[in-house]
Amino acid sequence: MFNSKYSNVLTVILIIVIIAILGLIGFLGYDFYRKYYIDKDAEDFISQYEEQIKNTVNQNVINNESNNSVSTIIDPVGELETNTNSNGSNSIKVPTYKGYNVLGTIEIPKTGIKYPILDKVTPKSIQVAVAYYYGPGLNKVGNTTIVGHNYRNGAFFGKNKQLAVGDIIYITDNTGKKVKYTIYKTYKTTETDAEYITRDTNGAREISLSTCTDDSKGRLIILAKE
Repeated sequence: MFNSKYSNVLTVILIIVIIAILGLIGFLGYDFYRKYYIDKDAEDFISQYEEQIKNTVNQNVINNESNNSVSTIIDPVGELETNTNSNGSNSIKVPTYKGYNVLGTIEIPKTGIKYPILDKVTPKSIQVAVAYYYGPGLNKVGNTTIVGHNYRNGAFFGKNKQLAVGDIIYITDNTGKKVKYTIYKTYKTTETDAEYITRDTNGAREISLSTCTDDSKGRLIILAKE
């Protein structure tokens, strides 16, 4: 009888362990499944975005040489709008992604990320990409702060803790200008600290990347300059 009760207890424990393992596998599976589709959507958008910029730049060169009217640039997904300037050249006007205006893209080779940079930080915008928070604008003189979530699955700025001094970040803006920034400082600070946001760059182009620490009690800050 004792052996029977002992066996029943072990069976219950085994069932609980199996359920817990299956739950964990399901949770982790969903996490990485979500990252796959986040990255896939971003990759598809950026591919079209970069092609649009390339076409626009090439068209501008042709227009400047021929001074003729602008040819129509076809947008296969309907997410990239174009604008004709007063001089007859094309420029990307309002690229949009998931309903948000796009200012450009960010690429960090070390962590393997490449995402659109949305024009504002909201609870929903930073669930689909990273976003501009404060500053003169992408690739402008001064400090521009970009915010992204620290997701456990490594999406967005989830791998920023792997970055170190000397690592490279590329920012491309809507004019097609791609600027290389080199990280010169990484540190953790409190969530109320705003010094890195409003700092003076003494006439240099700089960016600040901000994300939560793993325990969500502070901020991990990455500073980089052109």
